[in-house]
Amino acid sequence: MTLETQHAAFLWLSMRKCNSKKMNNDINMFDASPRTGIMKSATMPDDWGDITYAPRILSQNESLAKYDSLILTSVLFLTGIGIIMVYSASSAIAIKNYGSEYFFLRKQFTFSLLGCIVMIIFRNIPYQWYKRLAYPGLMISIFLLISIFFPGFGHRAGGAVRWIHIWGVSFQPAEIARFAIILYMAYSLDKKKERLRNFSIGIIPHALFVGMFLILIAMQPDFGSVVIIATLTFLMLFAGGIPIRHLLGCVLIFIPTAYYLVINAPYRLQRILTFLNPWQYRTEAGYQIIHSLMAFGTGGFWGAGLGKGYQKLFYLPEPHTDFIFSVIGEELGLIGVLVILTLYGLIIWRGFSITLSINDIFGACLALGFTSAVALQVCINLSVTLGLLPTKGLTLPFLSYGGTSLICHMAVMGILMNIGSQVKSKHGPLP
Repeated sequence: MTLETQHAAFLWLSMRKCNSKKMNNDINMFDASPRTGIMKSATMPDDWGDITYAPRILSQNESLAKYDSLILTSVLFLTGIGIIMVYSASSAIAIKNYGSEYFFLRKQFTFSLLGCIVMIIFRNIPYQWYKRLAYPGLMISIFLLISIFFPGFGHRAGGAVRWIHIWGVSFQPAEIARFAIILYMAYSLDKKKERLRNFSIGIIPHALFVGMFLILIAMQPDFGSVVIIATLTFLMLFAGGIPIRHLLGCVLIFIPTAYYLVINAPYRLQRILTFLNPWQYRTEAGYQIIHSLMAFGTGGFWGAGLGKGYQKLFYLPEPHTDFIFSVIGEELGLIGVLVILTLYGLIIWRGFSITLSINDIFGACLALGFTSAVALQVCINLSVTLGLLPTKGLTLPFLSYGGTSLICHMAVMGILMNIGSQVKSKHGPLP
């Protein structure tokens, strides 16, 4: 190695540490590897080896420029619409139960601000860093799911114990567990790679971990979250390259288990019967779905007008949470429904574009899991409100009232934008 080569290398390292834009522009003798980001001198011998370095901290202007405008705009629009619709849907209930029509509005606005802060924080943390949280995230989630059943921690609502209430704060551990499982699955699929075709490596460890979560969540009971987590696990294993015959074996085990859970729970069986013929139970189990359909029918094309809906006035149960989409359909009509669907569609399309574009197994699996989780929850909630699926208590991301769901989903959007920024920096703009 010549003295000139050594001098050039040390000069380049010094300039990288200084992070000076002017000094970086003066360097034109180095190439960057599109996969690793490692730079070498044009005169550097091939046998000198790679130079590794810590990631450069982006300046404020560079950081803002790397926010995914499509995801960010769609999320902010949905969150803003959610604040307005939560107030419209909950004002009558808030006056009756809490003496102030702004009770839910104030809380949802606070949740939204916290969610935006969380989204910004997660956007600026390199997604590779989350690998070290894969197993701690599982352990914390299991602890929270178990603690629900301890006296003084679990909060019963609607016949189920799904909430932890402590120090004046309530949250749903199943929401946290869902994203912890996605993180673990992405880490595991990236770590095992070609060994995934082995049944003892590709199926058994994942089935044991995820099965433990499904049992704890089913005990709450929360059958909807069980179905979502099982579906997400199947999708990620399929995308990771698990042989189809192994996955079909898991499906053949899950289906009779799900059938047993439905048949042996009278209220679940009643929901199935109500789904098949809601008008037969219009004053009982079919009350919710019938009033939801009436809301959409009343809204028509243009809607009854913001704040002018009737079904939210103690006819439609949970109008500000599970059935907020029905209130949107009544007050904003088909136009409002199409706007909401378009915003969700943009987020989901962008998420899958990132999944297909990034050249990193962990990042691709993480983007696939997070995007699929949002897509599944949106599809299930909309299908329930339209009578296409049996009634299930799932919130609508970014729109329904609730802090746990909103903050978790905005954190996920921050991570997704960070993954997308890596795609842009390495491969140019996404399609």
